[in-house]
Amino acid sequence: MEARISLITLGVSDLDRARRFYAEGLKLPLQPESTPEVAFFGLHGLWLGLYPRAALAADARLDPAGSGFGGITLAHNVRTREDVFAVLAEAMAAGGRILKPAGNTDWGGFSGYFSDPDGHPWEVAWNPHFWIE
Repeated sequence: MEARISLITLGVSDLDRARRFYAEGLKLPLQPESTPEVAFFGLHGLWLGLYPRAALAADARLDPAGSGFGGITLAHNVRTREDVFAVLAEAMAAGGRILKPAGNTDWGGFSGYFSDPDGHPWEVAWNPHFWIE
């Protein structure tokens, strides 16, 4: 297998609300391949997909009732410490919830967490040791 992730799909309870959060609130570029049934956003060599949670669970043959922490977070690295505050504020203004305010980390960086309207956790991080595009 090649070392690559091409698409991350989030199961959402309200596709229209999720599409607005990511497209209008976070200003992610909605791809023309999107349809009323699924939304795709281009993220520099990776796509983020939004799909109804029950349909995604059925496709993977999983129970859609899973709740709480799913053992995964998404991360968005930024160029400066100040950008961490800006992205967290943008997420909150768009309807997200701050899980952990911005602050210093034990690994020497600066980060905070927000969740989207469906509870998917995102870390916003500035890492002075290396840059991830």
